Amino acid sequence: MLTVILITLVLGAIVGFLAGLLGIGGGLIIVPALVMLLPAYGIIAPEDAMLVAIATSLASIIVTASSSVLAHHRRGNVPWSIATAVLIGAAIGAVLVGYFAHLVSGDILKRIFAAAVLLLSLRMLGSRSVAGNKTLPNNGWLGFISSILAGIASLLGIGGGALFVPMLNYFSVDMRRAIGCAAASGIAIAVFGSIGYVLAGWQHYSLADGFVGYVYLPVLAGIVATSVFMAPIGARLTQRLPVLVIKRVFGIFLILVAAKMMFS
Repeated sequence: MLTVILITLVLGAIVGFLAGLLGIGGGLIIVPALVMLLPAYGIIAPEDAMLVAIATSLASIIVTASSSVLAHHRRGNVPWSIATAVLIGAAIGAVLVGYFAHLVSGDILKRIFAAAVLLLSLRMLGSRSVAGNKTLPNNGWLGFISSILAGIASLLGIGGGALFVPMLNYFSVDMRRAIGCAAASGIAIAVFGSIGYVLAGWQHYSLADGFVGYVYLPVLAGIVATSVFMAPIGARLTQRLPVLVIKRVFGIFLILVAAKMMFS
């Protein structure tokens, strides 16, 4: 257990930094890492690894995303006029999918995860503009789109950044503001998605074994212990890097994660 906690402390530091830098919740790293880590140390059976990894990832994002949003808000990077509609839509999509995700097999989840992330990475790498040229839809449509994206994010345990940043940037939202808004959406996805996973897993795992539903508490504590301190550092770096550089970094990061999940 000590080894697992030490690994998750390092994992949390990496996740926190990237959450601040790119607006991602951290699930793109946490989920693949826990899928390998938890069965390797005999904590859970391999067939349950994906569900527990996703649920624990979402729970950790509550803390990581909150720290990231606070840092971006202080720098004026959270467009609250947009973020409100995104948050409402994200909450609806996340809680519905979080509750029913246990009906989907872990292998199918991994394939969906890899395919979605690969498509997003190719779009980010192929972009040559700071932002897209499409008009942002009204709040009703924005909320509807957000609910779909949040449902996918909740299903995969990846928070909001990997899906919301490309979407908002496509609709002409500046990259830094898209990252700030995506970080905010990550809170709604994490909170309501976690509720769904807790309710769905309540009869399967025991609190005495360190679980609340499908959320594994010792790993959760290790991740958030360091992520909360690293997120503001990543947010500061976002202010200093050129926007297109951030997009390239984001795209490369996504394609590496997609490859890992596709061939694992």
